[in-house]
Amino acid sequence: MNSTDRLHYNHLRSGGTAYYRQPRGLISVGGSEAVQFLDGMITNDVKTLEDGALMRAAFPNPQGRLLAVVRVTRNGERFLIETEEATRQKVFDNLFRFTMAGDFKVEDLSNEYSYIRVYDRSFIPITPPFIEFDRRGGTEYFVHREDASDFVGELKYLDAIEISEALLDVLRIEAGTPLYGVDMDETTIIPEIGIDDMISYTKGCYVGQEIIARIHFRGHVAKKLTGITAAEGSDLKPGEEIMTKDGKNAGRLTSITISPKLQKTVGLAYIRYDHLADGTELLADKTAVEVASLPFYR
Repeated sequence: MNSTDRLHYNHLRSGGTAYYRQPRGLISVGGSEAVQFLDGMITNDVKTLEDGALMRAAFPNPQGRLLAVVRVTRNGERFLIETEEATRQKVFDNLFRFTMAGDFKVEDLSNEYSYIRVYDRSFIPITPPFIEFDRRGGTEYFVHREDASDFVGELKYLDAIEISEALLDVLRIEAGTPLYGVDMDETTIIPEIGIDDMISYTKGCYVGQEIIARIHFRGHVAKKLTGITAAEGSDLKPGEEIMTKDGKNAGRLTSITISPKLQKTVGLAYIRYDHLADGTELLADKTAVEVASLPFYR
């Protein structure tokens, strides 16, 4: 972490206002059969979502493997689906193919709105229109592109600093947030991600449901995404195998950073089920690491 990022990190962790902008997918779904179609495609129970409420979910393929992690909010008569830029087109295509099957309308709003996350619960936006996603430690906004400059100008007036991509990655790993294409992809079985609240086991059938339910009711995943820690100066790299002390494979490292707050090297890794207990001592390229629950920092 360079000196500017460290300064910005300290500003943020001491309660200062900060923000970042990045491309994100925002897709609108409506129509009288929207609930029916969505319930058949995602892992969570859309029927239970009240107006203004938010839920996490995943789009699985028929083998229960991950196409995308999304957040869904009910916005009046429509549902808004937010996802990473890397999975935006995949989500849109997966939804759009059903538009000829019934009263089911899909619109990609990603180019119409700018995504801005603000780390400061006291910030009140003054520039409508916006769509708001509340999260622990901050609020995420999709601001109409015509109003985005004014929105950012108001943030700067309040002495908010803009976070770099490098610092964003530190914050992401500290929060235990997996990134598509880095910590998860289409080879990932959805329960392996370890985000339990994005799966409903009571709503009934959906794509990939049989495999996901079988894992839940008959056993457990072979591995799961969790945290690992090491000494602050450890030279670990994503992709390294994690081993037991007697040389058996125990998992694989996917993301790694140094946490200034914790003064440790922290990372995300898929660890085999038998080694998931907090404090389990393992090795990554001969470096001592310990298993740790996520998130590292709330």
